[in-house]
Amino acid sequence: MTAMDQITDEIAHFIGLFHMRIEEARLRDAYPDFSYHAQKSNLHSQPVALSDFDAPYEFIGFDPQISYRAPIYLRPVDHTKPLSWHDRSSIPTVEDEAPAPPPYHPEKDLPGHHTGGPAEMLTIEPPGSVANYIVQAASLSDDDDFNVGGSNIEFNPQPVSDQDLLDAADEVFSQAPIDGLDMPATNAELIDIINNVASQLKALADITSEGPTDISVQQSEAIEGIYVNGEIVEETPKLEDYHSFGEEAAEDENAGDATDGGEQEQIVDGDAEEDDGQPSNVVISEDGSVTVKNSVELVAGNNTAVNEAVIQNLWTAGTVTAVVGDHVEVNAIVQTNALWDTDSVTSAVDTWASEDAANEVFNIATFKRDDPLEDAPDTEAAAGGFPAAWAVAEIQGDLLITNWLEQYVFMSDNDVGVLSASGATTQVIAGDNTSANQTSIFELGFSYDLILVGGSLYDANIIHQTNVLIDNDVVGAVSGFETNGEGNVASSGNLLWNQAYIQNVGGAERFETLPSAYLDAANDFAAGNYHLSSGVLTDPMFADLPGLRVLYVSGDLLNIQYVSQTNIIGDSDQIALAMNAIDPRADATWSVSTGGNVLINKAAILDLDSFGQTYVGGEQYSQETLFQAEMISHQPELLARDPDALVNEAVVFLDETMLEGNGNYEAPGISMPTDHDGHYQNDGLQHVLG
Repeated sequence: MTAMDQITDEIAHFIGLFHMRIEEARLRDAYPDFSYHAQKSNLHSQPVALSDFDAPYEFIGFDPQISYRAPIYLRPVDHTKPLSWHDRSSIPTVEDEAPAPPPYHPEKDLPGHHTGGPAEMLTIEPPGSVANYIVQAASLSDDDDFNVGGSNIEFNPQPVSDQDLLDAADEVFSQAPIDGLDMPATNAELIDIINNVASQLKALADITSEGPTDISVQQSEAIEGIYVNGEIVEETPKLEDYHSFGEEAAEDENAGDATDGGEQEQIVDGDAEEDDGQPSNVVISEDGSVTVKNSVELVAGNNTAVNEAVIQNLWTAGTVTAVVGDHVEVNAIVQTNALWDTDSVTSAVDTWASEDAANEVFNIATFKRDDPLEDAPDTEAAAGGFPAAWAVAEIQGDLLITNWLEQYVFMSDNDVGVLSASGATTQVIAGDNTSANQTSIFELGFSYDLILVGGSLYDANIIHQTNVLIDNDVVGAVSGFETNGEGNVASSGNLLWNQAYIQNVGGAERFETLPSAYLDAANDFAAGNYHLSSGVLTDPMFADLPGLRVLYVSGDLLNIQYVSQTNIIGDSDQIALAMNAIDPRADATWSVSTGGNVLINKAAILDLDSFGQTYVGGEQYSQETLFQAEMISHQPELLARDPDALVNEAVVFLDETMLEGNGNYEAPGISMPTDHDGHYQNDGLQHVLG
């Protein structure tokens, strides 16, 4: 009986039916004549044997849920004579006085076995080193200078220097527990970096908080849990609960309009009024007169800086890792949020509504560790025996597995401007900038039963996140400024968000002293004798395995994942509020926003260390460190003086003609135009478009 799968069966039926139709077309005339004249006695008829096609298994396509690894190496068979006349290479056998495992008799001939022949090592392809060095940097300067509304005032205060922002950032970095790490050029430099970081983090045990800095340190051989601003919590805060990006905010707004807008629509004769394309700032009265909404809106903040990185390192690991030298493991998360936000706002807007939300500062860190041995079956009770064959992948020198990622965002948005109400709709967007860096790395490689390292093993996962924001705003009123309309002012509401996640695959208690059998195996491998004794093959971790996949690294194994994320934003705005020089409008609606900046760092590292046991011949050092700091300053230099005095002083100092008092409207800090009034169009738009 021939078995076919569903597709093959359908194809076969189609081809057979096709050929039958062709033959019928060819022979439909000749065949009846032939059969009529043929002698029946000469024809030998036999029953037709029909093939019974059967497909016992239904073809369902690829199934990713099936877990299967084909056996590559089988234990040798104890035969008394060659299996055939072919010349076959041998599988290495164990020569030891210990009792041999019970003989294994497969149903088929074993390739590679020849009784009494010389031993030959089976080799497999070794993994290569992987190294990614990535630097992402975004720099933006949006220092605007504007004058709208027809106040006829020149306002040029001392600009805020970017050097002040850089000096503040240097101060923050100087208080970090680890120095700025230079990208290594050699393996030796990489080892020095890991050792230096371990030494610097070890010194954190004696650190104390000084001044406005609030510092929290957690350090032990293994840290487990979620920490928010130094406190352990049950659930991780979600960013979407505190900030929505542009598209998400627009969707939420549209959803709100769909929910509430129906109640606000005017219904005429049961039908909704058609949209006539009329701008929202235009009001048409019943008498046909047209009025433009008298309003002033300023957005001088709302800047967003985002760094995001995800590294999944699954390049290589083993059920047993045997290290002849030292084993150094360092996992560290260092997070710092630094904020300068003390604003100076004129008392002339005390009647306005304050839409200031509190600044929100988050340092969120998660340490997680998965131990494959927790759910592993009892290896001592295994009844399938131990392997008696092995294959070796050899690396002469070091094996390097590193991902070095640095992300920077620098943004300067120090605006200087004069705002006046001109009887029209005025909107100034001097901020609302967005800059983002994003990287995702996924490395999926090889797994082995035994990894034998002749040197030392260095394993480090480091996330360093820093946010620096200076948002010291001055909103002052020029002499004579007054308002009786609705208004709101917002100068804070900043969000600083650091979130880091480190997950290790490999138990924290997996370390044991290197047995002598593994040390002898490492020495034999170094001498070119790829021999494994029964002391290695009978390790309980290898129970039920038909053969071993062995990775031998003669040098060091270096596994480091490093992510550094930095956001630096300067958003110190200086705004002067004034009256229109020709037609003062005190009834205008005002909206002034100079804060609302968002600085986000998000990083996650998934690192595969081991599937089981780790033996160490030298020193074993494990350290996990969490450093979280919030630096908030409440004493900017500008607070020493009144914002109105600062604004008027700058106006008077920079424009001495204002003191001449030639205009009809005389007040300190205000000057009237010397040209004829007809030179100006009193519609308010020339100040925006001109």
